Amino acid sequence: MLGIVRPKMLGQSLQKIQPAGSTLRSYSSAAKQMTVREALNSALDEEMSADPKVFLMGEEVGEYQGAYKISKGLLEKYGPERVLDTPITEAGFTGMGVGAAYYGLKPVVEFMTFNFSMQAIDHIINSAAKSNYMSAGQISVPIVFRGPNGAAAGVGAQHSHCYAAWYASCPGLKVLSPYNSEDARGLLKAAIRDPDPVVFLENELLYGESFSVSDEVLDSSFCLPIGKAKIERKGKDVTITAFSKMVGHALKAAEILEKDGIDAEVINLRSIRPLDRSTINASVRKTNRLITVEEAFPQHGVGAEICASVLEESFAYLDAPVERIAGADVPMPYAANLERMAVPQVEDIVRAAKRACYRSVPLAAAA
Repeated sequence: MLGIVRPKMLGQSLQKIQPAGSTLRSYSSAAKQMTVREALNSALDEEMSADPKVFLMGEEVGEYQGAYKISKGLLEKYGPERVLDTPITEAGFTGMGVGAAYYGLKPVVEFMTFNFSMQAIDHIINSAAKSNYMSAGQISVPIVFRGPNGAAAGVGAQHSHCYAAWYASCPGLKVLSPYNSEDARGLLKAAIRDPDPVVFLENELLYGESFSVSDEVLDSSFCLPIGKAKIERKGKDVTITAFSKMVGHALKAAEILEKDGIDAEVINLRSIRPLDRSTINASVRKTNRLITVEEAFPQHGVGAEICASVLEESFAYLDAPVERIAGADVPMPYAANLERMAVPQVEDIVRAAKRACYRSVPLAAAA
């Protein structure tokens, strides 16, 4: 690790790499297919190629090419000084990463699962998130903490936790959660280029999913803005907010609702902190209804924050009570049948949207 923090590397320009916004480009309209895994790999590759201060560290990221093959080919291309296999000690290598960021390098720290980030939360919160404020802006911490977050399949309570609300509650951190390949590629590039610490929450079950991407997305200058949500599907009857894997559930629910004459608008949050409150409230003021969807526990969740924002800013526009769809308030069961009951399903979203549109019996009446 000491070989990374070299005077010649630290002396290199700290200038941020920005997309060439002033250059006019023309792109083919033909869409190509790319998995989320490929999107993350290509984003890492391009940012490491563009900036020699960027390096990757974590368990099995090098010789094994990543537990989920996100770092495939990077060790061979960039060598062991920029793709570092670490011991199984999250507290140790995360602290080393934060220290390297203090010195102007740009570490990308991979957790095999964000459940293991609990071993390193002191470095993430007290060392990375607070240093810029506590130093009166003298210390920047350009570091990315990334890895799979939330439920996978059959891995039990200790490997299934969603940490979006945990990290999003902390000033000094930016928290991103991609859904598709465009999100993964554009947001990871933005995270690496950002001067502040970014928590980048992926989803294990999405790595192998393929999505259409345009030539613009494949361009090396492509980068998505942090703090901006995307309206994945326009609608006029009810707003559904979601992030990560739940965006796919929300889109499937919207297709089902359309058959019943309900036109749902689906918002892909992309950024959990900062949260795009203006896009959410503008949508609710149009549809007059809100459903929030997340995998995490219901109490103190991302959905609760969204509901509070809408009640504070758009209460007079609501024609129905807001509803939160979240995971069950229990540790994740191991049994497959119980696991399915513990995480939101498409039919849960459909039922909530119908209640909001007064197309079914309300929960209180049914009880």
